[in-house]
Amino acid sequence: MEISELKARFFALLREDVEFRYAVAGLLGLEEILRRLDRNEAELAKLREDFNKLREDFNRKAEEDSKRFISIEAELAKLREDMNKLREDMIAGFRRHDEEFARVWDEIAKLREETNRLREDMIAGFRRHDEEFAKVWGEIAKLREDMIAGFRRHDEELAKLREDMMAGFKRYDEELAKLRADMIAGFRRHDEELAKLRADMIEGFNLLRRHIDALGARWGLLSERAFKEGLRSLVEREFGFRVERWVRWDGEGYVHGHPSDIDIDIAVHDEKIILVEIKSHVGRPDVSTFKRKAEFYERVEGRKPDRLIIVTPYADENALETAKQLQIEVYMGV
Repeated sequence: MEISELKARFFALLREDVEFRYAVAGLLGLEEILRRLDRNEAELAKLREDFNKLREDFNRKAEEDSKRFISIEAELAKLREDMNKLREDMIAGFRRHDEEFARVWDEIAKLREETNRLREDMIAGFRRHDEEFAKVWGEIAKLREDMIAGFRRHDEELAKLREDMMAGFKRYDEELAKLRADMIAGFRRHDEELAKLRADMIEGFNLLRRHIDALGARWGLLSERAFKEGLRSLVEREFGFRVERWVRWDGEGYVHGHPSDIDIDIAVHDEKIILVEIKSHVGRPDVSTFKRKAEFYERVEGRKPDRLIIVTPYADENALETAKQLQIEVYMGV
């Protein structure tokens, strides 16, 4: 093989074989540089994809809001106020985004400067490597004859290996055919078992639905108002309270985030003010809302309640933990 042919084959491997290119780059000390450039390109592509997705989500949300609010003529004035506030938030958000993008472009400029310095270092390194290659080509010329003899031996070994591989592939085809038949039979059995399991699940879900409906009928869960009215008399009897309803207009939207009537059950016992919340089910948001109701009562009446009590047949773990932190008593034995 001539030196020109060997050189052409070497450069062809550099262009076509990624692992060979990284191996040569590793010998030249450039592997980490190439990998960092690849990672930077991947990160930029991901950043572009996230930005496009954010823009699509924003456009889709804006379109959905536009369609939903067109038919609500009675609340156009409030919608206009909300849209103005949203526009201010968007402008502030875009300003923050512009600042973030400015910082990103600054980082890109720094990266470009580092890349330019790296290019200069690479050029100087390539010069040194060219000198080393000149020495290597001299050694390659000496090894040429040895390589040709080695290739002849490898060709003989490859011919024998090809024969062994063909025999092995034939055995694998027979084993795969048997395995495919076993898999088809196994899938057939699994389909039958899944069909039986699906029927059992449907029956179980129907039974669970009947139990839930029966529980709702027992506690009045299908009507929150009926449940509260029924349980209020039970609270008066169990705790010895006389429960009265307190209703005030929350024009600032302190409790619910928008102006609304706030109603609270109040009990006076031994000259102590006790606020009572009666619900069929209590979650963490219900506890927080009750706390804001108590703060709203204190602001209106100028007196802090002595006790806060929630009465419910069921409260989840998060609600109990939040009530404990806010010093709210929860009674579930009803």
